[in-house]
Amino acid sequence: MPGVSDVAKEQKARGKKEQIKGKAREAMGRTAGDRRTTAGGKAERMKGAARQAKEKMKDTFKH
Repeated sequence: MPGVSDVAKEQKARGKKEQIKGKAREAMGRTAGDRRTTAGGKAERMKGAARQAKEKMKDTFKH
């Protein structure tokens, strides 16, 4: 992407990684019937989504 810094790319990748880890953790919690793990996974997934949205918004205002 032209004009997108390496830091922004790194943050977007980090957000995606958090989403994937959170989704897996959430699924494990559901399978095991562990509400705490399920909730932790959901929180991690949402944190990753927020990180990605923040970076996309920053990109939008840069251009």
